[in-house]
Amino acid sequence: MFTSSANLFRLRFILNTFYSGPQAWFFLADDRGYFRDEGLAIDFTEGDTLANAVPKLADGLFDAGYGDMNALVEWATARPDDAPIAVYAMHNRSPYTIAVPATGPVRSPRDLLGRTLVTHPNDAAWRMFPEFCMACGIEPAAVKVEVSDLPHRELVALMLQGQWDGLFGFVNTINAQAIEAGIAPTSALRHFEWRHHVPSLYGAALMVTPTLRRNHPGMVAGLVRAVNRGVADTVADIDAAIDAVAQRNPAIDRVANRARLAGTLALEMAHTEGATLGIGAADPARLAQTITLMHKAKRLARAPAPERLFDASFLPPTAQRVRSLAAQHELQQPGN
Repeated sequence: MFTSSANLFRLRFILNTFYSGPQAWFFLADDRGYFRDEGLAIDFTEGDTLANAVPKLADGLFDAGYGDMNALVEWATARPDDAPIAVYAMHNRSPYTIAVPATGPVRSPRDLLGRTLVTHPNDAAWRMFPEFCMACGIEPAAVKVEVSDLPHRELVALMLQGQWDGLFGFVNTINAQAIEAGIAPTSALRHFEWRHHVPSLYGAALMVTPTLRRNHPGMVAGLVRAVNRGVADTVADIDAAIDAVAQRNPAIDRVANRARLAGTLALEMAHTEGATLGIGAADPARLAQTITLMHKAKRLARAPAPERLFDASFLPPTAQRVRSLAAQHELQQPGN
């Protein structure tokens, strides 16, 4: 279907960070005309963390974006009328981690007590540190945290040199940035991953403002359909997806970003529910568990309902949703 540019419905879209591998589905959908097929034109803006995309949507600076589901709990509590709502849960497993030197003395979460960690400002993993600590039975105040604007590739190297004991971030982001720094992450780093300790958490999701959902539900449905097609194409051809990223950011390290994208598909998008619900869906029971934990850990004033966080009505039919490759493999194993 062809739609003239004059007739396209333009959306302001905030990304989680600079153009990179784990956003490839958006750009592949754009390049292949899937947004245009839905009567949409998307103006992408680079963001400055997954968590920060949520308040920018709440402030009305953008119409849609790629934000953190857990930050959404806080904003739906503080500003229930303005906070965005998730319509497509991209990460059905949390990507948050604390990376530590593999050969160092920190062997378990309790070994973090008395240590010094480093984080980016507003890093989503750092923001969810109270929940991690509550799940692991440790006191957040017993761990010192320093904030740095240095890129992860520098932070990893400095951590391994002994400047800090650990680093907050996303598993695949830290691993990819280690590769860019000439460091082999599998042998140099140990990860304490939220998915193991706080398994109810989701991660990134496609979000829209309440205004867009209320006034233009057809555009929201079209946005979700187009993104879903982009996810399917990314799973089918990772290299084509990286080509789409490189068109927007020619300076990217293709090897590191391909590894980061492949890692995202195999980790953040590989919860076993993906084989049954499909990528994009969110389990209300898991959302309720997360809300309860965050309400307690952060002493939130109220606990928003799961349906305030996620609207499943825009999802494509189950048969059209992408299935988690890792989850499919797990379900095919003997005894499953």
